[in-house]
Amino acid sequence: MKKSVKGCLLLMMALLFLTSCASGQKQLKKQQSEAIRNLGEAYMGQGSTTLALREFLKAERLYADDKYLQDDLGVAFMAKGSLEKAVTHFKKALDIDPEYSPARNNLGTAYMEMENWEDAIECFNIVREDLIYATPHYPLTNLGFVYYKLGKYDQSIQYYQEATDHAPDFPMAFHGMGLTYMAMGKNAEAVTALETAVAKAPKEAPIYMDLGKAYQRSGEFNKAYETFNKAAALAKDNKMKTEALDAAKKVWSH
Repeated sequence: MKKSVKGCLLLMMALLFLTSCASGQKQLKKQQSEAIRNLGEAYMGQGSTTLALREFLKAERLYADDKYLQDDLGVAFMAKGSLEKAVTHFKKALDIDPEYSPARNNLGTAYMEMENWEDAIECFNIVREDLIYATPHYPLTNLGFVYYKLGKYDQSIQYYQEATDHAPDFPMAFHGMGLTYMAMGKNAEAVTALETAVAKAPKEAPIYMDLGKAYQRSGEFNKAYETFNKAAALAKDNKMKTEALDAAKKVWSH
């Protein structure tokens, strides 16, 4: 009987040892994965999406149950244009933590890129109800864009305005507001919104491009000419540069 008890104790100790070893190995892999994820995030910060994605996938092979990593993978795949894969990883992040609002906002953004407006709206509405989410102007601005694309301009303006109430220095919301006002034929309001956007983001060529169009629609051709040339000077690609210079020429010959 004593031998049986002693044998059981030894077996229990062996099992505890093996469990401890397995737990230790899992923790080690988790730490290694986090270190690799941090490297991937550094690459993302430098704009090196391919290198970042390579590190994120390497980290996932070590430890996949990490909401931050799954969100990072989604962002990287979205930057590469692989929207279906992005959606998969954002959903994995939410499976790990259903209340992780950054991943839900990113999921909504992926749906928005796919023109899946209904699912995008659902995501953004959930995020904007999260009282502890630090950047509510993001989902609000996204909702403004969705309703702009749907042609529901009054709702679009409402969300953009709410976004600027939360973040008065957020140029994307003023840019979107300006585009919506132009679509509504409210050129004076469009000019005001886009001038504000330019003041808050003075190096963004696309905003100057749209401000030039608003000036042109308002009959302010000199301002339009100067603004299109500014857009051309700031353009980061030849396509936008050419478009801006062509617009300036057309205004000049008006």
